[in-house]
Amino acid sequence: MKVFTTDKIRNVVVLGHSGAGKTSLVSAMNGIATASKQRMTEPVATTQMLVQPILWDDHKINILDVPGAFDFVGEIEEAVGVADAAIIVISGKNGVENGTRKAWAMCEKYHLPRIVYVSDMDIDDVSFKNVVLGLQELYGKCIAPFHFPLRENEEFVGYVNVIQERAKRWQSDGTVVKSEVPEYSMENLSIYREALMEAVAETSEEFLDRYFAGETFSENEIRQALRVNVSEGTIVPVMMGSNTMERGMYTLLADIIKYLPSPDQRSATGMNVLTQELFEANYNFAKAKTAYVFKTIMDPFIGKYSLFKVMSGVIKSDDNLYDPVKGQEIRISKLYVMKGSKAEEVEELHAGDVGALSKVSGLQTSTTLSTKATPVLYPATAISTPYCAMRYFAADAKEDDKLTQSLLKLAEEDRTLRVENDSENRQTLVYGISEQHLQAVADRLRAKYNVEMQLEAPKVAYRETIRGSADVEYKHKKQSGGHGQYGHVKIKVSPSGNLTSAYEFEETVVGGAVPKNFFPAVEKGIAEGTQAGPLAGYPVVGIHVNLYDGSSHSVDSSEAAFKTAATMALKDALMKADPVLLEPIASLQVRVPEDKVGDVMGELSKRRARIMGMNPEQENGRQRIEAEIPYATLYGIGTTLHSITGGEAEYSYEFLKYEVENKG
Repeated sequence: MKVFTTDKIRNVVVLGHSGAGKTSLVSAMNGIATASKQRMTEPVATTQMLVQPILWDDHKINILDVPGAFDFVGEIEEAVGVADAAIIVISGKNGVENGTRKAWAMCEKYHLPRIVYVSDMDIDDVSFKNVVLGLQELYGKCIAPFHFPLRENEEFVGYVNVIQERAKRWQSDGTVVKSEVPEYSMENLSIYREALMEAVAETSEEFLDRYFAGETFSENEIRQALRVNVSEGTIVPVMMGSNTMERGMYTLLADIIKYLPSPDQRSATGMNVLTQELFEANYNFAKAKTAYVFKTIMDPFIGKYSLFKVMSGVIKSDDNLYDPVKGQEIRISKLYVMKGSKAEEVEELHAGDVGALSKVSGLQTSTTLSTKATPVLYPATAISTPYCAMRYFAADAKEDDKLTQSLLKLAEEDRTLRVENDSENRQTLVYGISEQHLQAVADRLRAKYNVEMQLEAPKVAYRETIRGSADVEYKHKKQSGGHGQYGHVKIKVSPSGNLTSAYEFEETVVGGAVPKNFFPAVEKGIAEGTQAGPLAGYPVVGIHVNLYDGSSHSVDSSEAAFKTAATMALKDALMKADPVLLEPIASLQVRVPEDKVGDVMGELSKRRARIMGMNPEQENGRQRIEAEIPYATLYGIGTTLHSITGGEAEYSYEFLKYEVENKG
């Protein structure tokens, strides 16, 4: 592949609701750009990011195709973190969906300029107007329709260019012929033209004054305002087409180049670890070489690829780069660009471009590569925290090690995947974004590594404590020839009031009934006795133990004897002191649209949650519900919230406390 300079590069992430047509749009654009006659079959739902460079008009557009389902949000966040602009795809059949709103919010968070593309225009009863109205209702006057469809005899025959106020009709060879706007489209042209003029007028005080004075803007004025403001994200063009017919692709590709920014119009700042000064990279090809690794691909057949974005300078094969965190030099023998799942070698990559390194040992996602003379660090892209935990094990016990190693490889690729050993409950846990996410992980393990992972609900880490008091004694006495064993303790056990600690120990022995040198052994016996409670064998917490009396033998007493006596005494005391089971409680936050609050509150009530408060979030019209909820009822909550809110709920939780189990 030829080398492209920074000003000829566009890095565009394709976002939208699952099933909106993102992958088929990328396929259609690539088909037009490569003049491929091959039509793609029904696309499979994307679960991983793919990079697809598209060459158009002497430019390279690096398309980052990501999943629509937010179960795979880590893939989306990694792509958005290195993109310079976005295309938000909306299904014309379904209109603005939850995934549309989430995509828009993510663009706002990362300050990404965007184009909205409406698919399915070849379907006769699809309403482009309804999509535009839905967008305007949500996002206001920044919405600027660039085109709208022409339909005749239930066929998608062309489009009207709102800027030029001209119609264009497709010919059989895919080219267009300019024509007058049909009479039946004049009303729609007026509506869309007004929306476009409003968007342009909002870009400056001068334009706003002229707009209210009834003046019109020239085509040159409109295009100049669009070039500046689309690139800044203050105007959002709305375009449309048909992916299956590959119509609308020429204008979309042309407008990506015309209106979306090249990397050097964006900012990028790191830290020089030697000088502790900011390093303003800003995709300047003349500055020291730096790059950021934003994605790792692990594949049993093609090996490991580290995807990176050149943040400054020009990186070439044969370069020596430096990892300032590990203090390790990395020799680059070959540079690649990814084309979907295939790698193509390239000689050099300029600032702003996206490339890949193959099989570099120790290179991980979020690593910064720079020069030893100018060691730079870039902040890691923030990734969503996984809250869905499931117990996992190999279907064939002989493959436990293989499963764990394979899962760790997937965790290198997917930063929202976390593996944890829960020794207390003798289980291994895998954390993901959702049950669907973890099921997709199981599917990938089967397909890529030929190992079956079973998933189950995790065991909950209960505790035990006491509500009453007990006064007991225990005499450990054993004679078996030679020295015997003798340890005698009297203890009082009561609640300590501190459930964060297993026990508090004190001794009030008088007169040397129990010699001081045995006090540590007694405490060891108490500590051992708290490891498994009398009700269900869970650890004991929140008890106060007072050793107040006992006796010893000058020959037969030993540390082991007093330790055993203390353990047995505690076991007896716990049974007599009204033992109870404690369950872990989480502090839960659920962010939900106002109209879904009642449904969510009802669901939380079923799960024995206590609502602690509700706070409105002014910027997005949502409510943040704060609650305390037992861990035992958290399992499956993500799936249920997704179901009852149409995927609009977001939740997070953290451990709060233990309290007496109450199943009422």
